[in-house]
Amino acid sequence: MHAPVALKIADSCAECDVRHSRLFCNLPVEALRDLDNIKYTSFFPKGAVLFFEGQLPRGVFIVCSGRVKLSTCSSEGKALITQIASEGDLIGLSATIAGKPYEVTAEALESCTLNVVRRDDFLQFLTAHPEACLKAAQHLGNDYHAAFEKARTLGLSSSAAEKLARLMLEWIERDGKQENQGVRLKLTLTHEEIAQMINTSRETVTRLLSDFKTADIIQIKGATLVVRDKQALESFVKP
Repeated sequence: MHAPVALKIADSCAECDVRHSRLFCNLPVEALRDLDNIKYTSFFPKGAVLFFEGQLPRGVFIVCSGRVKLSTCSSEGKALITQIASEGDLIGLSATIAGKPYEVTAEALESCTLNVVRRDDFLQFLTAHPEACLKAAQHLGNDYHAAFEKARTLGLSSSAAEKLARLMLEWIERDGKQENQGVRLKLTLTHEEIAQMINTSRETVTRLLSDFKTADIIQIKGATLVVRDKQALESFVKP
């Protein structure tokens, strides 16, 4: 889970203050200048849909600020959130490269700014810049690894408590900030959205969070979640 950060969006990717810490954006200046020539920057308000599952790929979306929810839906209408994309992530990459429909629906979780690159332009850009091609391959590899871990969690976890514990441990690994009282996280997802991430019901998530608070494993105040006992969370996870 990612805490929103107020960023000044640079007109040029080469002038972005945080590009060195982002996988795909950390490219040579010449490549970034060429990227500037083919991208267009768009603002999406909270709740806006970037693209739908099954839609033919228009291109890739590079997240500059904000967070985007990627989800898939069954024929019965049951949703599963596959990823929360944040600054520096590429959305729609695999569909764009393969020329196949988007596998997920992308929806802005909050106000977002994204750089959009049309499919033909992006493929030509990768051909012209081997460094960008390698970065895209690394990004796909990371996406594959994350999808494998997601399948492992959903398929092999024996209980909803284990799934939620695994999810919180992922949040700690990615965005946790150690403090005297424990590890602080920004809780910006609803109980329904958390349920969609671990394939359970909203009621189950609400009950489990209450159980974790009663056991003094976590503390929640407003949008802040503090994990007071990380070892207790780890005890739910079976090897």
